[in-house]
Amino acid sequence: MAGLVLYEPWVRGSWAPDYPWRETAEELERRKEALVRAWGTLELATSLVRTFAPSRADDQRYIEWLAEDHRLTGTPTEVALQAQMDFETDVRDILRSIHVPTLVLCRTGSRPDESRYVADGIDGSTYVALPGSDHISIAGDVDQWLAEVETFVDRLEQSEVNLDRVLATVMFTDIAGSTARAASIGDRAWADLVRRHHERIARLVAQFRGRAIDQAGDGTLAAFDGPARAIRCAVACVRSVQDLGFAIRAGIHTGECQRDDGRLRGLAVHIGARVMTQAAPGEVLVSQTVRDLVAGSGLVFEEAGEHELKGVPDRWRLFKVAGA
Repeated sequence: MAGLVLYEPWVRGSWAPDYPWRETAEELERRKEALVRAWGTLELATSLVRTFAPSRADDQRYIEWLAEDHRLTGTPTEVALQAQMDFETDVRDILRSIHVPTLVLCRTGSRPDESRYVADGIDGSTYVALPGSDHISIAGDVDQWLAEVETFVDRLEQSEVNLDRVLATVMFTDIAGSTARAASIGDRAWADLVRRHHERIARLVAQFRGRAIDQAGDGTLAAFDGPARAIRCAVACVRSVQDLGFAIRAGIHTGECQRDDGRLRGLAVHIGARVMTQAAPGEVLVSQTVRDLVAGSGLVFEEAGEHELKGVPDRWRLFKVAGA
């Protein structure tokens, strides 16, 4: 990814003392009831346009289009579920892992403080507040923000961009108690078990559309473009080797990685490895970053406490995968 453009972004779906721009649980319930009751109607579309696109409040054709768009988007129940998923989302910790040129746009009469919060969380980002009060990007003076985007893209093309950095979810697995098991059954039998273990893990990584990076010793490093697939793959890996007479543990983290001749390097990789070392046999642990990214996916987690990860700054909240 060479650069990132965000228009009036939000990174948490619910109110918090340090994030006051979102709704409370009570307000969410009232909104969901209103959505279920009036979804797809001109009444709801008119109200939303007045709130989020006031410059088009008298544009009946636009209001009718929005109402039809709602009816084609999904059922009232699906929309309420989406609202709940948004409410449970909190990806504030992801901001510090963004290290590409970023443009954050907003309109001064809409959500400037929330957009500024996001911009401040991304190192080196550019924040631009444009005149207007429309939250919907295709309302108001569209040419203004398009011009900002074009200028930003032109700058990217003229600058030297490091294309070897990627945002990835890394999964580490390791055979628990491998030294004692190898000693008890002998080198030849152990080598056969490890080979069978590697084959099963490799098949599952491919099945969940991941990429096996390394299978040195009795562990595996794999990369995925989405955290939910990495979690489900890790759970499947833990189950797949149970009949071999040993247990594996897994750790998962999402962050920016450096590609180096087919391998992945960087702090995110180290964090993933350290998360794995905190896992018990048969357990899949994830960082809070991963937990927050998969909000609404149906995955279930249990608190695993705060941990100091060797060689990694700060303390890290970890979560055990309890249901996939």
